[in-house]
Amino acid sequence: MAINNGSIEEGKRVIQVEIDTLKELKDSLSEEFQRAVDLLLKVRGRVIVSGVGKSGIVAKKIASTLTSLGTPAIFVHPTESLHGDLGIVSNEDVFIAISKSGESDEFHFLIPIIKRLDIPIISVTSKKESELARLSDLVLYIPIKREACPYDLAPTSSTTSMMALGDALSIALMKRKNFKLEDFAAFHPGGTIGKKIWLKVRDMMLTDEDKVPRVYMESPVGEVILEMTRKRGITSVIDEQGIIKGVITDGDLRRLLEKMGAALLSKTAGEIMTENPKTIDKNALAVDAAHKMEKYGITALIVVDEDKKVIGIIHLHDLMRARVV
Repeated sequence: MAINNGSIEEGKRVIQVEIDTLKELKDSLSEEFQRAVDLLLKVRGRVIVSGVGKSGIVAKKIASTLTSLGTPAIFVHPTESLHGDLGIVSNEDVFIAISKSGESDEFHFLIPIIKRLDIPIISVTSKKESELARLSDLVLYIPIKREACPYDLAPTSSTTSMMALGDALSIALMKRKNFKLEDFAAFHPGGTIGKKIWLKVRDMMLTDEDKVPRVYMESPVGEVILEMTRKRGITSVIDEQGIIKGVITDGDLRRLLEKMGAALLSKTAGEIMTENPKTIDKNALAVDAAHKMEKYGITALIVVDEDKKVIGIIHLHDLMRARVV
């Protein structure tokens, strides 16, 4: 049976239309965008983002992104705002109105009220001469030649542009505020993102005496094997002060046993260890420990303090179980 590739071609056409629209949006950014970022940077209250229909869905996402990146924002529906929700708006806020046509009935009633509250208005629209644009303090223009819909009706290219413009505003504002990774972590404590940016090695490492593998330089191989068997197939090798000198893994033992045979049992830990082992600080991010293990093809890292004394161990499968990787 012949395969009909019509859907694939249509999918490619839609994506290409939206790519072309985004390129036009990129080229159209002007000083108005700069002024919008400057205005949002100075806001003492919140950013009120509003839109109807698909534009409203985009507005919710923009408000969420702004908030997550350090600029308090909230979505307000134009209709609901006329029935009580306007009480959330203060004269220290900035209002962002999103509408492709700029002529929606909801904004026709709402925008004059917002202006009477003396609140700066930023409009996002594809119609520079629309009522919304005329009543706004700043107009962020989104050039839309046509929607990706074959009838030029369903919001597709326009909502993609609105979303991209909202992301551009959010990230530009984030950089102007010098919003750091630590700030991001404070706002995203849960989920996979949160774990990657706030979970530290110290939160995941094993520190109990019966969990942290240690043998001394003079320890015989028999003792090394027992320690590794009890503690997940790896051991650190330390001196009398507890400072790490090397590591031994079960892979090391297998290779040495194949090479040396029974003579291996006459050796000490110091004679067979791998010197200058890969270690990690307890204050490092857990995700960095995972990346280090991946880079060097190992499944565990010895945790050391500033004096190189062994204080714990962190295992890859514990990081995987915590969904850090």
